[in-house]
Order: sequence, then structure tokens, then C-alpha cells
Amino acid sequence: MKHVTSLTVRPYECDSYGHVNHAVYVNYLELARMQFLHAAGYDYKGLIAAGYFTVISRADISYRSPAYADDALEIETEPTEMRRVSGVFHQVVRRGATRIAEADIHWCVVDRDGHPTRPPEPFDLRRLVP
Repeated sequence: MKHVTSLTVRPYECDSYGHVNHAVYVNYLELARMQFLHAAGYDYKGLIAAGYFTVISRADISYRSPAYADDALEIETEPTEMRRVSGVFHQVVRRGATRIAEADIHWCVVDRDGHPTRPPEPFDLRRLVP
């Protein structure tokens, strides 16, 4: 399942060179992943209430082209690997046909003590991959 999130670059997200600062993309990607989970009907708030959390273990981001204030961007999010405790989201940021950035975000589920663990069955993320 792919999901597309749209957003408009705000001027304060740009650096002194006039383009979106590289660190801002981490926020864009996070927003898009949360929108993906919401669209998929995943109970992320329930996961947290049950005492489990998802954490990012690695973020591989390739920047291809700059984005500027007021650019309309689309972020395509797709789970490419889902295991019981961990997985990978592949994300692409575009402005029209121009590929702005591409990322593979590796995550895992942890318990309250920060140890990787399997969440209860209702929160199994593997169902998000057909």
C-alpha cells in the first residue's frame, strides 16, 4: 500500500541558501509516515497506550534536488519490509515530476524500557504489507 502526503514548504523551513534545510526533511518524512499509518487504520495511539513505541534505528536519506519556500511537495510512503518487531519504509519526496529526496527509514518496536520487543497481536505492523 502506497500513501501520498501533500504539504507546502513554509519559508522558515529554508536555510540561508534559500532552500529547505536537510534536517527539515526528517520532519516531512515523519509526518508522511504517521499519515500513512492513519490512512491504513493502524491504531498508533493504542500502541503507545499499551506501552510500546516505534523508534527509528536508521535513516538513509539521499537529497536529489532542492526545494524552496512555497513549493508544493508530495511524499510517497510505502512499507517495503515489515517484520514482527522491525521494518523499513521507503519514501520519496517530489515536486511535480522532480525527485527532491528519497529515504529508507528503518524502525523497530520497543517496550517502555527501550528494548526491542514484539507488540501485542492487534498492533502487528506486518498487516500493512500486502
